[in-house]
Amino acid sequence: MSIFDLILMSFRAILSNTLRSLLTTLGIIIGVSSVIVLMAIGQGAVKGVIDELSALGTNLIFIEPGSSEEDGQKGAAGSALTLTREDGEAIIDSKILGVDRLTSMIDFTAQAITPSNNIGTQVVGTEYTYSEIRGLELADGRFIDIDDVEKKSLNIVLGYQISNQLFPDESPVGKNVRISIAGGRILFNFRVVGVLSEKGASVGVDEDNAVFIPVSTLQARISFIKNPTGETNVNNIIIQTSDNADESLIKDEITNILLARHNVSSPDFIIESQKDLIGAASSIANILSLLLGGIAGISLAVGGIGVMNIMLVSVTERTREIGIRRAVGATKGDIIKQFVWEALTLSSLGGIIGIVLGSFISLALDGQIQFDDFTVRTVIQPLSIVIAFTVSFIIGLISGVYPAYRASKLDPILALRNE
Repeated sequence: MSIFDLILMSFRAILSNTLRSLLTTLGIIIGVSSVIVLMAIGQGAVKGVIDELSALGTNLIFIEPGSSEEDGQKGAAGSALTLTREDGEAIIDSKILGVDRLTSMIDFTAQAITPSNNIGTQVVGTEYTYSEIRGLELADGRFIDIDDVEKKSLNIVLGYQISNQLFPDESPVGKNVRISIAGGRILFNFRVVGVLSEKGASVGVDEDNAVFIPVSTLQARISFIKNPTGETNVNNIIIQTSDNADESLIKDEITNILLARHNVSSPDFIIESQKDLIGAASSIANILSLLLGGIAGISLAVGGIGVMNIMLVSVTERTREIGIRRAVGATKGDIIKQFVWEALTLSSLGGIIGIVLGSFISLALDGQIQFDDFTVRTVIQPLSIVIAFTVSFIIGLISGVYPAYRASKLDPILALRNE
């Protein structure tokens, strides 16, 4: 008996009980579509993380302070005051091969005030190289330049959203903005020199909702950001390397410089490259994707049980048919093939319908669900479709073997006598 004959017989058996066959495949359809949708959401999360980290710039190395410790309690990473602007200057002065640009930054919340508006914002004190490292574009005016940093000027650059909120009907360039720090105890009047183009939310600083001033301005005017040696504490140092630079070697050299400067034997700082962060975030997101796929796979297993159950019922109902086929010369192998192929056809049809349904749902969900600032993205991976269909096929095979074996063991004489 050819495979074509087996498939044709399977379709005849399925169509003879259309409603029952549809209900049986429903479990497979739901399982396959669930696997595709949940894995698409997981892969969308992976892509979202990579896109956000990539939006930070290219070839970046991040340095942040280590963990603070008080009364035996260890704080979060970055909570210590162990990193200074002078550390960044020392790294630049060392002329490490492959280091192209460096910026130190300190950020905090404050109030941005104009005669008609008063809004909370993130203030970023940084260097003129920040815009080059982060790949920022200007909608109007310019970014902080080297003169601003050297002269400790009171010039400020506004993020896109902040600009629209403070100056909704006019260009802010040349206007004044008052920055209120520490509940109004510290006030500075800044002149706007530029407005950033809209960038969208990303990891770290949300440039659209931040303002940028020279870190040297803070260094000269606010004493509490300095440590006992007079150096300026910063939250981060960002380094941009050349395309073919050896990041591992650069990190080792930076570590040696900072260990010597801080006079410590073990690092009181954290150094991570952009590739490290992307790799770690992608691993976590991939694990999440697999977990989601595994949870959806449970419904596939339930669907497989349904297929096995209906095939066992089919064997019982078709005992006389089996007896007739055995009487006219069908072997046990022919009976096994018949019922196995019937189960495979049933589960494969469910798999195909599930793939179409799951793909449609995934495409429909892409970008349509949002939680606060997080938008659910979906990315359909061909691998997830292959996995879902393969699993449904294997489930069909497994679900058909035992009923087929039961059918082949029937005694032809007893089967013919069955009513």
